[in-house]
Amino acid sequence: MASPVRNGNALREPAPVRWLLIAATVSFLALFLLLPLLVVFVQALSNGVSTFAAALTGDETLASIRLTLITAAIAVPLNTVFGIAAAWAIAKFEFRGKNLLITLIDLPFSVSPVIAGMVFVLLFGKQGWFGGWLAEHDIKIIFALPGIVLATTFVTFPFVARELIPLMQAQGTQEEQAALTLGAGGWRTFWHVTMPNIRWGLLYGVLLCNARAMGEFGAVSVVSGHVRGLTNTMPLQVEMLYNDPGEYSAAFAVASLLALLGFVTLALKNFLEWRHGDELTALRGN
Repeated sequence: MASPVRNGNALREPAPVRWLLIAATVSFLALFLLLPLLVVFVQALSNGVSTFAAALTGDETLASIRLTLITAAIAVPLNTVFGIAAAWAIAKFEFRGKNLLITLIDLPFSVSPVIAGMVFVLLFGKQGWFGGWLAEHDIKIIFALPGIVLATTFVTFPFVARELIPLMQAQGTQEEQAALTLGAGGWRTFWHVTMPNIRWGLLYGVLLCNARAMGEFGAVSVVSGHVRGLTNTMPLQVEMLYNDPGEYSAAFAVASLLALLGFVTLALKNFLEWRHGDELTALRGN
């Protein structure tokens, strides 16, 4: 390979090498990302717009959309509160067990979502540790909304914390200490000093958390029971329709809706990076 040419601080490869790398990257993205997405939308509309609309307005599909939104509406705020609290503790204080807390926050990234779902079944299922007590008090967690929320919250709780920890660490504690010295209380310092500094990073983390919450399959599949019209979220509804020979196009219609939600999340993410690139660079730990 020809020697690369330096242009100021940038490293520039010869033109043939650059074009080869660009072509390889674009080809890879087209094959493994754009083509599958195109197939989803083509299959969703293969039987016409009326069939597509009917698939999205069916009772079971509407129930899955409603359940997905309810689950995200509960799990995301919980993870937001946890993420802020965990990031605040890790970035602003020194205490025993700090490294253990960081490791536990990363745990859902290293554990299969299916295993996470099985853990909740072992805890709250009929044969689980608390199953007998729950049955005696007529409390249903597994195969019901609480179990779905618990599983979703578990697999998504690292996202907000992991976006805020490096941002808060980069900002340090000088501004908070100055506010406290001037007589501001803890809550006032948080709302008027800390929160303005982390708001865009927080929104970034919430977007990622929400996207994962709406698209989670593995953990939710274990705890939901796949009850039609009751415990099927949108990803589970896609699986159910796909396995039904007569609902093939309907499965892709629901999948296309999930893809559109992903596009909206990606667009908002890119907007934040465009408008607040410096802060998000600090957020990533640079």
